[in-house]
Amino acid sequence: MTIVVGYVPTPEGEAALTQAIAEAKKSNNHLLVINSSKGDALVDNRYAQEPDIQGIEQRLATQGISHTITQPVRGHDAAAEVLDAADEHNADLIVIGLRRRSPVGKLIMGSVSQRILLEADCPVLAVKAD
Repeated sequence: MTIVVGYVPTPEGEAALTQAIAEAKKSNNHLLVINSSKGDALVDNRYAQEPDIQGIEQRLATQGISHTITQPVRGHDAAAEVLDAADEHNADLIVIGLRRRSPVGKLIMGSVSQRILLEADCPVLAVKAD
């Protein structure tokens, strides 16, 4: 049993990780943390740096969560990486973070979030940052 969480080093990514940890603890599932980059830019602010990854690793180890952290750079967008990982690992749940949006912005959700919500074969839990 696996929970997949799409992580980015933002408040939304932290909210998703926190909720995924809670879900993994509740169900005693393995947690797969995905932080990806297409690799098409010199700097990708959504790709976590080593101190971020070490912090996540320590946080999960301290809480006794069985986990794997991956950072694929294969030219795929984040939605494809999360969906592929969920399929590959037969995920029970995908957890993603959403940004708060204006009323007009709510009509058009982020393309990554929208694609995951529409194409996932398992339940998707979307959380917002505080």
